[in-house]
Amino acid sequence: MAPFSVIMLLHLVGIFPGDLQVLCFPIQRRDLFPIKVSPLDMALTSFDDQYKGCAEQMEAELAELNRTEFAQNRVYAEAWEEASSQWEGRKTPLPAGLKPEYVIAIMAYTIQGRLHRDFNAAVREAGRTRDSYLNNFNFKTLHFLLTRALHALGTTSHPRCQKVYRGVRNVRFISERLKAVRFGHFTSSSLKNESALQFGTDTFFTIETCYGVNIKNFSFFPGEEEVLIPPFEKFKVANFTKAKETTYIQLRSLEDSSVHNCVFVKEKKCKPPRCRSSSGEGVADNSLPTPHPRHSCY
Repeated sequence: MAPFSVIMLLHLVGIFPGDLQVLCFPIQRRDLFPIKVSPLDMALTSFDDQYKGCAEQMEAELAELNRTEFAQNRVYAEAWEEASSQWEGRKTPLPAGLKPEYVIAIMAYTIQGRLHRDFNAAVREAGRTRDSYLNNFNFKTLHFLLTRALHALGTTSHPRCQKVYRGVRNVRFISERLKAVRFGHFTSSSLKNESALQFGTDTFFTIETCYGVNIKNFSFFPGEEEVLIPPFEKFKVANFTKAKETTYIQLRSLEDSSVHNCVFVKEKKCKPPRCRSSSGEGVADNSLPTPHPRHSCY
Protein backbone atom coordinates (compact mmCIF):
# COMPACT_ATOMS: atom_id res chain seq x y z
CA MET A 1 0.00 0.00 0.00
CA ALA A 2 1.26 3.48 -0.84
CA PRO A 3 2.28 5.70 2.10
CA PHE A 4 -0.50 7.90 3.42
CA SER A 5 1.34 11.09 2.43
CA VAL A 6 1.53 9.86 -1.18
CA ILE A 7 -2.17 8.97 -1.21
CA MET A 8 -3.07 12.43 0.05
CA LEU A 9 -0.90 14.09 -2.59
CA LEU A 10 -2.54 12.07 -5.37
CA HIS A 11 -5.97 13.31 -4.30
CA LEU A 12 -4.82 16.84 -5.05
CA VAL A 13 -3.87 16.31 -8.68
CA GLY A 14 -6.01 18.53 -10.86
CA ILE A 15 -7.81 20.14 -7.94
CA PHE A 16 -8.14 23.88 -7.44
CA PRO A 17 -5.88 25.41 -10.10
CA GLY A 18 -5.19 29.12 -10.08
CA ASP A 19 -2.73 31.65 -8.78
CA LEU A 20 -2.53 32.44 -5.09
CA GLN A 21 -3.24 36.05 -4.17
CA VAL A 22 -1.39 37.87 -1.41
CA LEU A 23 -3.25 40.61 0.41
CA CYS A 24 -1.22 43.48 1.88
CA PHE A 25 -2.48 45.37 4.91
CA PRO A 26 -1.49 48.92 5.80
CA ILE A 27 0.70 49.44 8.84
CA GLN A 28 -2.10 51.09 10.83
CA ARG A 29 -3.73 47.75 11.66
CA ARG A 30 -5.61 49.00 14.72
CA ASP A 31 -7.68 51.38 12.58
CA LEU A 32 -8.97 48.37 10.65
CA PHE A 33 -9.07 45.82 13.46
CA PRO A 34 -10.27 47.20 16.82
CA ILE A 35 -8.81 45.51 19.88
CA LYS A 36 -11.01 42.68 21.13
CA VAL A 37 -11.30 41.74 24.81
CA SER A 38 -11.43 37.96 25.29
CA PRO A 39 -11.49 35.75 28.41
CA LEU A 40 -8.67 33.26 28.94
CA ASP A 41 -10.32 30.21 30.48
CA MET A 42 -10.47 26.41 30.12
CA ALA A 43 -11.79 26.65 26.53
CA LEU A 44 -14.44 24.01 27.16
CA THR A 45 -15.78 24.10 23.58
CA SER A 46 -12.38 23.10 22.20
CA PHE A 47 -11.84 19.74 20.50
CA ASP A 48 -8.94 18.41 22.56
CA ASP A 49 -8.74 14.70 21.63
CA GLN A 50 -5.35 13.07 22.33
CA TYR A 51 -6.33 9.75 20.67
CA LYS A 52 -5.13 7.73 23.66
CA GLY A 53 -5.52 4.04 22.93
CA CYS A 54 -6.87 4.49 19.39
CA ALA A 55 -4.04 5.97 17.32
CA GLU A 56 -3.68 2.89 15.09
CA GLN A 57 -7.43 2.65 14.45
CA MET A 58 -7.54 6.34 13.60
CA GLU A 59 -4.61 6.04 11.19
CA ALA A 60 -6.49 3.31 9.33
CA GLU A 61 -9.33 5.78 8.63
CA LEU A 62 -7.25 8.73 7.43
CA ALA A 63 -6.99 8.20 3.67
CA GLU A 64 -10.74 7.72 3.26
CA LEU A 65 -11.57 10.48 5.71
CA ASN A 66 -9.32 13.00 4.03
CA ARG A 67 -10.86 12.59 0.57
CA THR A 68 -13.87 14.63 1.61
CA GLU A 69 -11.83 17.12 3.64
CA PHE A 70 -9.68 18.16 0.68
CA ALA A 71 -12.77 18.51 -1.50
CA GLN A 72 -14.53 20.69 1.07
CA ASN A 73 -11.60 22.91 1.96
CA ARG A 74 -9.54 24.57 -0.76
CA VAL A 75 -7.27 26.39 1.72
CA TYR A 76 -6.35 23.12 3.42
CA ALA A 77 -5.81 21.31 0.11
CA GLU A 78 -3.51 24.00 -1.28
CA ALA A 79 -1.48 24.26 1.93
CA TRP A 80 -1.03 20.47 2.02
CA GLU A 81 0.09 20.42 -1.60
CA GLU A 82 2.64 23.18 -0.97
CA ALA A 83 3.91 21.48 2.19
CA SER A 84 4.21 18.13 0.40
CA SER A 85 6.30 19.74 -2.33
CA GLN A 86 8.50 21.44 0.25
CA TRP A 87 9.01 18.16 2.11
CA GLU A 88 9.98 16.36 -1.10
CA GLY A 89 12.75 18.92 -1.51
CA ARG A 90 14.06 18.46 2.03
CA LYS A 91 13.71 14.78 2.92
CA THR A 92 15.81 15.13 6.08
CA PRO A 93 16.19 12.12 8.41
CA LEU A 94 13.31 11.84 10.87
CA PRO A 95 13.43 11.03 14.59
CA ALA A 96 11.99 7.69 15.68
CA GLY A 97 8.20 7.67 15.58
CA LEU A 98 7.88 10.77 13.40
CA LYS A 99 6.23 9.87 10.09
CA PRO A 100 6.46 11.92 6.85
CA GLU A 101 2.75 12.79 7.02
CA TYR A 102 3.27 14.20 10.52
CA VAL A 103 6.01 16.48 9.18
CA ILE A 104 3.88 17.59 6.22
CA ALA A 105 1.08 18.46 8.66
CA ILE A 106 3.47 20.67 10.65
CA MET A 107 4.72 22.35 7.49
CA ALA A 108 1.18 22.93 6.21
CA TYR A 109 0.21 24.46 9.55
CA THR A 110 3.18 26.84 9.56
CA ILE A 111 2.75 28.08 5.97
CA GLN A 112 1.92 31.78 5.91
CA GLY A 113 -1.72 32.01 4.95
CA ARG A 114 -5.23 31.26 6.16
CA LEU A 115 -4.91 27.60 7.12
CA HIS A 116 -3.71 27.94 10.70
CA ARG A 117 -6.33 30.63 11.42
CA ASP A 118 -9.22 28.68 9.88
CA PHE A 119 -8.05 25.46 11.51
CA ASN A 120 -7.66 26.91 15.00
CA ALA A 121 -11.01 28.71 14.82
CA ALA A 122 -12.62 25.36 13.99
CA VAL A 123 -10.71 23.53 16.76
CA ARG A 124 -11.93 26.05 19.34
CA GLU A 125 -15.58 25.22 18.54
CA ALA A 126 -15.54 21.58 17.40
CA GLY A 127 -15.77 20.23 20.95
CA ARG A 128 -19.04 22.02 21.71
CA THR A 129 -21.00 18.84 20.97
CA ARG A 130 -20.19 15.41 19.54
CA ASP A 131 -22.12 16.31 16.39
CA SER A 132 -20.10 19.53 16.03
CA TYR A 133 -16.99 17.41 15.60
CA LEU A 134 -18.47 14.53 13.62
CA ASN A 135 -20.53 16.55 11.14
CA ASN A 136 -19.05 20.04 10.94
CA PHE A 137 -15.33 19.74 11.66
CA ASN A 138 -13.50 19.31 8.35
CA PHE A 139 -10.01 19.14 9.82
CA LYS A 140 -10.15 15.71 11.47
CA THR A 141 -7.07 14.47 9.62
CA LEU A 142 -4.97 17.56 10.27
CA HIS A 143 -5.94 17.58 13.96
CA PHE A 144 -4.92 13.95 14.36
CA LEU A 145 -1.64 14.34 12.47
CA LEU A 146 -0.58 17.44 14.41
CA THR A 147 -1.49 15.82 17.72
CA ARG A 148 0.52 12.71 16.89
CA ALA A 149 3.42 14.81 15.57
CA LEU A 150 3.70 16.67 18.88
CA HIS A 151 3.45 13.38 20.77
CA ALA A 152 6.23 11.80 18.69
CA LEU A 153 8.53 14.82 19.01
CA GLY A 154 7.71 15.23 22.69
CA THR A 155 8.93 11.76 23.61
CA THR A 156 12.47 12.69 22.53
CA SER A 157 12.37 16.33 23.65
CA HIS A 158 14.93 17.45 26.23
CA PRO A 159 14.39 19.31 28.43
CA ARG A 160 10.72 18.50 28.59
CA CYS A 161 9.65 21.91 29.94
CA GLN A 162 10.63 25.11 28.14
CA LYS A 163 10.21 28.84 28.65
CA VAL A 164 8.60 30.42 25.60
CA TYR A 165 6.95 33.67 24.55
CA ARG A 166 3.83 34.57 22.60
CA GLY A 167 2.79 37.97 21.30
CA VAL A 168 -0.80 38.67 20.24
CA ARG A 169 -2.11 41.57 18.16
CA ASN A 170 -5.62 43.05 18.43
CA VAL A 171 -6.71 40.87 21.38
CA ARG A 172 -6.50 41.74 25.08
CA PHE A 173 -6.96 38.57 27.09
CA ILE A 174 -8.41 38.84 30.58
CA SER A 175 -7.88 36.38 33.41
CA GLU A 176 -6.81 36.30 37.05
CA ARG A 177 -3.95 34.90 39.12
CA LEU A 178 -4.06 31.19 40.04
CA LYS A 179 -6.84 30.48 37.53
CA ALA A 180 -6.59 27.26 35.49
CA VAL A 181 -6.64 27.92 31.74
CA ARG A 182 -6.01 26.33 28.35
CA PHE A 183 -5.48 27.93 24.96
CA GLY A 184 -7.90 25.41 23.44
CA HIS A 185 -6.18 25.36 20.04
CA PHE A 186 -2.71 24.69 18.65
CA THR A 187 -0.77 27.69 19.85
CA SER A 188 2.43 29.05 18.33
CA SER A 189 5.10 30.45 20.63
CA SER A 190 8.80 31.17 20.34
CA LEU A 191 11.95 30.48 22.31
CA LYS A 192 13.02 33.99 21.35
CA ASN A 193 11.41 36.99 23.00
CA GLU A 194 12.13 39.23 20.01
CA SER A 195 10.44 36.84 17.57
CA ALA A 196 7.28 36.76 19.68
CA LEU A 197 7.16 40.57 19.87
CA GLN A 198 6.90 40.76 16.08
CA PHE A 199 3.50 39.06 16.23
CA GLY A 200 1.94 41.62 18.56
CA THR A 201 2.09 43.38 21.89
CA ASP A 202 -1.56 43.86 22.84
CA THR A 203 -1.20 40.71 24.94
CA PHE A 204 2.20 39.23 25.70
CA PHE A 205 2.58 35.78 27.23
CA THR A 206 5.54 34.29 29.06
CA ILE A 207 4.85 30.57 29.21
CA GLU A 208 6.38 27.54 30.87
CA THR A 209 5.17 24.69 28.67
CA CYS A 210 5.79 20.99 29.29
CA TYR A 211 3.74 19.67 26.35
CA GLY A 212 4.75 22.22 23.73
CA VAL A 213 7.33 20.96 21.24
CA ASN A 214 10.07 22.71 19.29
CA ILE A 215 9.13 22.35 15.61
CA LYS A 216 11.99 24.46 14.21
CA ASN A 217 13.38 21.65 12.04
CA PHE A 218 10.01 21.06 10.36
CA SER A 219 8.61 24.59 10.16
CA PHE A 220 8.32 26.72 7.03
CA PHE A 221 10.07 29.43 9.05
CA PRO A 222 12.83 27.78 11.14
CA GLY A 223 14.27 31.15 12.17
CA GLU A 224 11.27 31.79 14.42
CA GLU A 225 12.34 29.02 16.85
CA GLU A 226 8.70 27.99 17.09
CA VAL A 227 7.35 25.85 19.91
CA LEU A 228 3.84 24.53 19.22
CA ILE A 229 1.58 24.09 22.25
CA PRO A 230 -1.31 21.56 22.00
CA PRO A 231 -4.95 22.45 22.83
CA PHE A 232 -5.04 20.16 25.85
CA GLU A 233 -2.21 21.64 27.93
CA LYS A 234 -3.54 23.09 31.18
CA PHE A 235 -1.80 26.06 32.80
CA LYS A 236 -1.99 28.10 35.97
CA VAL A 237 -1.99 31.87 35.61
CA ALA A 238 1.09 32.79 37.64
CA ASN A 239 0.80 36.51 36.97
CA PHE A 240 -1.61 38.87 35.22
CA THR A 241 -0.77 42.54 34.70
CA LYS A 242 -2.68 45.17 32.71
CA ALA A 243 -0.56 48.06 31.48
CA LYS A 244 -1.63 50.96 29.26
CA GLU A 245 -0.67 49.36 25.94
CA THR A 246 -0.07 45.70 26.83
CA THR A 247 -1.55 42.96 28.99
CA TYR A 248 1.16 40.68 30.41
CA ILE A 249 0.27 37.10 31.31
CA GLN A 250 2.60 34.52 32.81
CA LEU A 251 1.55 30.86 32.58
CA ARG A 252 2.94 27.72 34.23
CA SER A 253 2.17 24.23 32.98
CA LEU A 254 0.07 21.99 35.22
CA GLU A 255 -0.91 18.88 33.26
CA ASP A 256 -2.64 17.61 30.14
CA SER A 257 -6.41 17.93 30.33
CA SER A 258 -8.79 16.55 27.68
CA VAL A 259 -12.56 16.27 27.63
CA HIS A 260 -12.64 14.16 24.45
CA ASN A 261 -10.89 10.93 23.49
CA CYS A 262 -11.19 8.75 20.38
CA VAL A 263 -14.49 10.34 19.32
CA PHE A 264 -14.25 9.36 15.64
CA VAL A 265 -13.15 5.78 16.33
CA LYS A 266 -15.91 5.30 18.92
CA GLU A 267 -18.49 6.57 16.46
CA LYS A 268 -17.29 4.09 13.82
CA LYS A 269 -17.28 1.27 16.36
CA CYS A 270 -20.76 1.93 17.74
CA LYS A 271 -22.55 2.87 14.54
CA PRO A 272 -24.65 -0.08 13.32
CA PRO A 273 -23.54 -1.39 9.90
CA ARG A 274 -25.83 -0.55 7.00
CA CYS A 275 -27.42 -3.34 4.99
CA ARG A 276 -29.20 -3.33 1.65
CA SER A 277 -32.99 -3.53 1.68
CA SER A 278 -34.96 -5.16 -1.10
CA SER A 279 -35.39 -1.69 -2.63
CA GLY A 280 -31.62 -1.25 -2.73
CA GLU A 281 -31.57 1.52 -0.13
CA GLY A 282 -29.22 1.43 2.81
CA VAL A 283 -30.86 0.65 6.15
CA ALA A 284 -29.38 0.25 9.59
CA ASP A 285 -29.00 -3.31 10.87
CA ASN A 286 -31.02 -3.00 14.07
CA SER A 287 -30.70 -6.69 14.82
CA LEU A 288 -27.35 -5.96 16.46
CA PRO A 289 -27.51 -5.61 20.24
CA THR A 290 -27.36 -2.12 21.68
CA PRO A 291 -24.21 -1.54 23.77
CA HIS A 292 -24.84 -2.07 27.48
CA PRO A 293 -25.08 1.26 29.35
CA ARG A 294 -22.08 0.30 31.48
CA HIS A 295 -20.05 -0.12 28.30
CA SER A 296 -21.46 2.84 26.42
CA CYS A 297 -19.42 4.28 23.56
CA TYR A 298 -19.97 7.74 24.94
